[in-house]
Amino acid sequence: MAGLRGSLCACSLLVAVICSGQNQPDVKTIVERSVAANDKDFAAEPRFNFKEKDHVGQTTKIFQVTMIDGSPYQRLLANGEPLSPAQAALELKKEEKAAAERRAQTPEQRNKRIANYAKQRKSDHIMMSQLSKGFDFKITGTQKVGDRTVWILAATPKPGYRPPNMESQVLRGMQGEMWIDQQTYEWVKVTAEVIRPVSIEGLLAQVEPGTRFEIEKTPVTGDIWQISHFSMQSRAKVFHLIKRNSAEEDWYYDFEPASK
Repeated sequence: MAGLRGSLCACSLLVAVICSGQNQPDVKTIVERSVAANDKDFAAEPRFNFKEKDHVGQTTKIFQVTMIDGSPYQRLLANGEPLSPAQAALELKKEEKAAAERRAQTPEQRNKRIANYAKQRKSDHIMMSQLSKGFDFKITGTQKVGDRTVWILAATPKPGYRPPNMESQVLRGMQGEMWIDQQTYEWVKVTAEVIRPVSIEGLLAQVEPGTRFEIEKTPVTGDIWQISHFSMQSRAKVFHLIKRNSAEEDWYYDFEPASK
């Protein structure tokens, strides 16, 4: 009897494992759903004000980013250290002046300003969307991140991939990982690094190994997530002779709905 129970338990466990595997989406579905979630978050970005901390080289600055009449305005909060009360008051006056100037713009001036903002966002979004198009993916495991379970996907360059713009050309020589939340299909983390030199068409430049970036996202309200952390290290040769190395790290936090 004990042996029968053991056999039944083993069979039940085997069936559970098989069923769990059948219920798991394939990697193509996971990536497609994650892209849809990221598109939703991107569309929602202008609906939020937030704080931004930028660390470039030896300089760290903190800004309050506020949507004013269709485009963001950055008000300086700290430059290495918090501003003095007099400096903070001056920055606030600058913001109030910028808001008044925007309200006084002609329709043509306003449309041009908002179009420039939309153009910049479109460029950023093309690069983000190409992360899912320029790679082949393979599920390598799962992991707990806080109270969330994520799929870990390895990303390798897709043969024959044709970048749509100059910024995306670097993806041809990169590999990386995507951490995707199993419940929401949101990108919890994306990392990529250059594994072979890539020449950038249109520029006499070459991006070299050692170039890498990382993106982390976090929920901000309801089903909307936003980027909370971005870091990049770049190594390149301009004119194939002059070396250009740089590093940048940014944090985004204190998200709140922007005034309509």
